[in-house]
Amino acid sequence: MDVGTFLAIIIGAVFVSNFVLMRFLGLCPFVGVSKDPDSALGMGMAVIFVMTMASLVTWFIYVFILEPFGITYLRTIAFILVIATLVQFVEMVIEKTSPALHRSLGIYLPLITTNCAVLGVAVVNVEDFIATGLPLGASFIYTVVHGFSAGLGFTLALVLMASIRQRLQLGGVPKTMIGIPITFIVAGLMAMAFQGFSGLKI
Repeated sequence: MDVGTFLAIIIGAVFVSNFVLMRFLGLCPFVGVSKDPDSALGMGMAVIFVMTMASLVTWFIYVFILEPFGITYLRTIAFILVIATLVQFVEMVIEKTSPALHRSLGIYLPLITTNCAVLGVAVVNVEDFIATGLPLGASFIYTVVHGFSAGLGFTLALVLMASIRQRLQLGGVPKTMIGIPITFIVAGLMAMAFQGFSGLKI
């Protein structure tokens, strides 16, 4: 395991295979919470924590419970239970430490439980780093690094979108395009821009 490998995983998860802009997962909070940069950053931090911890815990569950007992078909249910528990923990912490952020995130914070990007990271980890026959230590490290990097990519996309939408409020957007329509157009342009990273050889 060298530094180049870790950099490849990080760059791949943040830019090349960004879960929002390239895999189109987690679009609900991406559109709903990207109205304000501060709220977007807060949501991004919560998602980074949940994705990293979910990657760590689901690795243990898959390697030491599901696979040895031959019940890997239960991975989706097990992973969702892990994610739901982590989200409840994050929600309680944010509610106690930053009530204003908790109010601004609203329904989108508990919706991390059903955020397909978080579940997608856990599934991709299983398929890419566990089931490929890597040594346990290597697959564990790769899984955690990939989960953290995927959260970084989600946060980057969220904050970029929030910053652009904030600027659009000052621009002359036609009335028929205000809100969701212009948001989807910007998201499409961002996805096209991130397509440029797909040519990177990592």
